[in-house]
Amino acid sequence: MRMLPPIIQREFCSYFATPTAYLLMMTFLVLCGVCTFYPGGFFERNQADLTPFFAYHPWIYLLLMPALAMRQWAEERKSGTIEILMTLPLTRFEVVVGKYFAAWLIAALMLLLTVPIVFTVNYLGEPDNGAILCGYLGSWFLAGVYLAIGGCMSALCKNQVVAYLMAAMVGLLFIASGSAPVLDLLKQWAPMAWLDVSASMSFLARFGSISQGVIAPRDLIYFFGQIVAWLTATALVVDLKKAS
Repeated sequence: MRMLPPIIQREFCSYFATPTAYLLMMTFLVLCGVCTFYPGGFFERNQADLTPFFAYHPWIYLLLMPALAMRQWAEERKSGTIEILMTLPLTRFEVVVGKYFAAWLIAALMLLLTVPIVFTVNYLGEPDNGAILCGYLGSWFLAGVYLAIGGCMSALCKNQVVAYLMAAMVGLLFIASGSAPVLDLLKQWAPMAWLDVSASMSFLARFGSISQGVIAPRDLIYFFGQIVAWLTATALVVDLKKAS
């Protein structure tokens, strides 16, 4: 664990060595602003809350988080530096978690840059700041799940574009699992228990309750379990690739 902070620092700084982090943060801020004030109808709703702001985060993350995570391992394989990395006196846990937390800190920085919108809604009305804080927490955990999936896909691929597409497809499956069209399709042949499982796996259902200010332990356990599962899968893939 003592080598974890240097790994996080190295990976975090590497995002800013190229335009990647700057472009992603700028895109995130623009998309959040546009979606909140136009499709979300922030002013037309005449309510002092950030519901339209958080409502689009699952879809914005679906677009941006795979782009943030796709370079974690694919770039190492493409440049050949993964062989050097694997020979260093580091545990697999330290490398996988270090890379992950560096990307997760970038996601936290993205969210931090949206704080002016909180000041705006407080200026215009009297919102429930507790619910807003819950929304930010849930959004950060949601970004963490996307990044964990993206890191695993990056470990599977040498090509960053392929890693991006695979991560986006997996993320879309988790979003769609609780959507009405998918549930209607399952109703035709699947038992009700399967419908409940499919709905419970949806990012939209889990994040929706937290963004409304309701932090249920089962939702936090869901996000934490997803992150741990995908990080474990990433470590296993790295070990298998190394052995081959």
